[in-house]
Amino acid sequence: MRILLVEDEARLADLIGRGLRERSYAVDIVGDGEQALYMASINDYDVILLDVMLPRKDGYAVCRELRQLGSRVPVLMLTARGGVDDRVFGLDAGADDYLVKPFEFKELLARIRALQRRAVDWRPPVARIADLTIDTASHAVLRNGRNIRLTAKEYALIEYLVLKQGCVVSRADIAHHVWDENFDPFSNIIDVYINRLRIKIDAGSGQPLIHTRRGEGYILMAIPEAASERA
Repeated sequence: MRILLVEDEARLADLIGRGLRERSYAVDIVGDGEQALYMASINDYDVILLDVMLPRKDGYAVCRELRQLGSRVPVLMLTARGGVDDRVFGLDAGADDYLVKPFEFKELLARIRALQRRAVDWRPPVARIADLTIDTASHAVLRNGRNIRLTAKEYALIEYLVLKQGCVVSRADIAHHVWDENFDPFSNIIDVYINRLRIKIDAGSGQPLIHTRRGEGYILMAIPEAASERA
């Protein structure tokens, strides 16, 4: 899941960003409304966390412009202005939810999950393929009842593959949804993480799940294909 965090207070943005990355989210951070609109125009985000009091263009204006441009990305406004009129104004500007500062980080996570459930491409609480099970709330991963310990980025990658099971996903797709704007398109980091997942998830199993489609990308399938190649 890729999130755009729009927050001009650098310390708070850093805290929220680090917390989200520890929970396996890919996060881009910008500090003003104009940058927010630019980033939203060149990337597809699953959620936008939008502060109200921003330089250059405030959060209300950013949200209105996003909706006028046809964007349906869920927007969660973060602001110290918690009056009823402020919340109504934000929701009428096109926001999907409104969280008043200061807030508990666990509440922010819960509201992000709620926005995911409302989205068309929402994540089920538990996703399965063959004997592999992932809990999208707790990030627990089990293969044939065996608990698999993954890093945050490894989990983000396997969750994306499981939710796209049966579909070929390119390296560009993976980079866009699992990594943030600092991803180096010339690195082999995706191949490295795919190999790590194969060692942790497929090794020792009679049924490999992660397959390579040469020249196309990767596909997660319960039944190996003759054309599948091990990278």
